[in-house]
Amino acid sequence: MSAVVETLGFFFGVSGSFMLGITLFNANWRVSTVDGNVITTSTLFENLWMSCATDSTGVYNCRDFPSLLALSGYLQASRALMIAALVFGFFACLLGMIGLQCTKVAEGNVALKGKLATASGGISVFAGICAGISVSWYAFNITKDFFNPLYPGTKYEIGPALYLGWSGALLDVVGGGLMCCSYKQVAKANKTYNYNYRPAIAQSSAKAAPQAALPRYESSNSISKYGKNAYV
Repeated sequence: MSAVVETLGFFFGVSGSFMLGITLFNANWRVSTVDGNVITTSTLFENLWMSCATDSTGVYNCRDFPSLLALSGYLQASRALMIAALVFGFFACLLGMIGLQCTKVAEGNVALKGKLATASGGISVFAGICAGISVSWYAFNITKDFFNPLYPGTKYEIGPALYLGWSGALLDVVGGGLMCCSYKQVAKANKTYNYNYRPAIAQSSAKAAPQAALPRYESSNSISKYGKNAYV
């Protein structure tokens, strides 16, 4: 059952990273609103990299943002967070492929595979959090300008790319959480001990007989053992 959970978590993580990659380069992060406009001749839509405009005939033109430093702070932060989410998602996929129980890499080392799968899950969760912060921050600025009656510029609405980004971030977090369940394997592997059994040596009930004391040679009694004439 744990192998099925890990595989499902890995699939969620890969799908979430793929969706975040599509979100990063999608042009419809925000779309100009038609609220209050009787006649709409053109539609504006933007993402983190460029701004586009299309007219009623379907012809559209796009231009990249001319300066990085001239952009708003939240836009620069959203770029960095999305790129970081994709990088973390890539490493999470690599570690997940090694740490899955169904793969043959490091098959004999259960503890190592469990640690790699847990690390993959943690990185995937972190990638989802980065992407979620980026998309939510961008959406917050859209809604703030939209509901501000004193905002003089063009008002935008949330584009379809943000919904795709939220879905990808959620898949990354859920998939990483499922991958982290493999930590139980590490705990089980650390609790297995190898005991070297040695049978007790049977002791002989018979005690060794005491050795007879060797007679001491006493020079003072040597004469009494022999006759007086023995030395003559």
